[in-house]
Amino acid sequence: MQSRPCCALILILLTSVAAPARAADPQTYRVELASTGNGSVDSTLKATSQLQTLRTSAPVDPFGLIARARGDIDRLKTVLESFGYYQSSVSITIDGLALDEPQLGDTLMALPKGKDALCRVSFNLGPLYHLGSIQIDGSVPDSARSSLGLSSGAPAVAADVLAGGARLLTALENQGYAFAKVDPPVAHEDPNQHVLNLSFHVVTGPHVAIGEIQFQGLKRVHEQLVRRRLLLRTGQPYSALAVENARKDLLTLGVFSAVSVQLADAPDSEGRVPITFQMRERKRHAVSLSGAYSSDLGGSAGVTWSDRNVRGNAEQLNLSATVINLGGTATTGIGYDTSAKYIIPEFAHRDQALQFAVGAIKQSLQAYEQTALTSGVTLSRKLSSVWSASIGITAVHETITQQGVTQVYTLFALPLGLLYDSTDLPSPLLDATHGLRASLSVAPTRSHGEPNTTFYVTQFTIADYLDLGRLFGSEAGRSVLALRALLATALGATESVETIDGVQVTVPDLPPDQRFYAGGSGTVRGYRYQSVGPEFPDGSPVGGTALSAVNVEFRQRFGKSFGAALFADAGEVGEKGSGLLHGGRCSASTPSQSTVNCWALGVGGGVRYYTPLGALRLDLAVPTFRRPNDDRFEVYIGLGQAF
Repeated sequence: MQSRPCCALILILLTSVAAPARAADPQTYRVELASTGNGSVDSTLKATSQLQTLRTSAPVDPFGLIARARGDIDRLKTVLESFGYYQSSVSITIDGLALDEPQLGDTLMALPKGKDALCRVSFNLGPLYHLGSIQIDGSVPDSARSSLGLSSGAPAVAADVLAGGARLLTALENQGYAFAKVDPPVAHEDPNQHVLNLSFHVVTGPHVAIGEIQFQGLKRVHEQLVRRRLLLRTGQPYSALAVENARKDLLTLGVFSAVSVQLADAPDSEGRVPITFQMRERKRHAVSLSGAYSSDLGGSAGVTWSDRNVRGNAEQLNLSATVINLGGTATTGIGYDTSAKYIIPEFAHRDQALQFAVGAIKQSLQAYEQTALTSGVTLSRKLSSVWSASIGITAVHETITQQGVTQVYTLFALPLGLLYDSTDLPSPLLDATHGLRASLSVAPTRSHGEPNTTFYVTQFTIADYLDLGRLFGSEAGRSVLALRALLATALGATESVETIDGVQVTVPDLPPDQRFYAGGSGTVRGYRYQSVGPEFPDGSPVGGTALSAVNVEFRQRFGKSFGAALFADAGEVGEKGSGLLHGGRCSASTPSQSTVNCWALGVGGGVRYYTPLGALRLDLAVPTFRRPNDDRFEVYIGLGQAF
């Protein structure tokens, strides 16, 4: 039996680039790599071959080409061995001559200028080696041994063997062995049986607990906040996974750009391992710009100024101002949306935040014109990795004009919310490729105006993201089917029938901005914003007391930064929310009655450009049933997916 050093099992990523040898007249060439019949092996061979990777970037003279080809033989042989082919061979010819042919150099020198030399690379794989006996040299707990995950008879693929050693080390570190070491495996080749017998040398070291915890790099951030937030405590059993989770959790405070962890070189006198967290604080102040465009709502442009750490406890102050309704077929004038928000994290409890907000908004829409002052206080709490809840109180004083009638309203609400999110994303702007998002909100609301009324705005949304990578044979997250359903109603709201210009119109006894509307990028693309549902005789939206919508979207990524989407949106608005279920179809109003419950269907597609902040989206959608006042199509440009 032959003993092979550990490098015989290590897949070497040969990315080093030799200094290009440049002659006065470099020799151009082509490369043909024969296929081994294994796609993974072929792609690794191609990436490793310097004949291939340096062909255009590092020209060489004829003798430099021969030297490069000779170097490739050992490199490519190492690749084949890493996949378990230990009796393989590599053959390279240049213009049909072997590399050791004496006349090869003269033949290349005699080639006419501009004529490519042909480098052919062929492989003889030989038998595929499998794993034989697998031994662990050292005292290892039984609970960690199984993490090795290697079995006799499996192909002797180097990456799998090394991954097994890494899993074993991780298991030991997660079970309290902070100083464990797992050496690279020693492989003993049995050429007759075509197997490799493996031996892993392991030193577990002492079983330790977490010792003194220190922080370095804190400037404005108070250490008391960090210690209160930290998921680790001195004296608890050491676990590398727990330490890593604590590091990631500190980053969610939003005040650190980087957090790293350093362990002491040895246990302290009490058999514990001291840990130091090294922090780098983000810049305290930031300015961000935003913009969007849709053919129905027009353009918007905004600026936000943020203080990420007002008093040293990660408090946030965000001041924003946005100009809205710059054009658009669903608008009648330019508006604004301004707000100030102050957020106190870790308020009275871990993962609990208190937010104060005030704002002012002005918008001129076909449905109504609104000028409002808003204020609110919201307490939100993360209940688990997927659940969160919120409760708040809001007040709104607004002036709304609809159908030439101006009303002043004062509204008080107590919004309650419950959110489930298993998409594992730090930001809703990022692309969800799997998991569920669901939310339920109920907002008991008292409106003082004409008339005074009490109602309960209730909304339920659920979105499911299905990764179709396996179905299409593509990488995970490249092909996604996104589904969403939305149901909303204003419980306790009433309606009255009014006659306007000889037409009977059912009007909810709610402030116009508290009614439900469909159409636009948030519900049914292809239809103008707020245009789906009951209408006044002049074609402007009435709004309703119930809304239902369904969205289906297929998303496909291409390359690193581009993607495309196809979608269909359906929705309805009415008094009881039954139009979608019972097939009521949007149509023009009759001479004596306005449109009531109806459904609308829009279809379209778009392109995506993926940025670190989210997908830049351009969608084009058309209505499948076009009424006289509908646009032929709608265009939407924004950051982040529609849902």
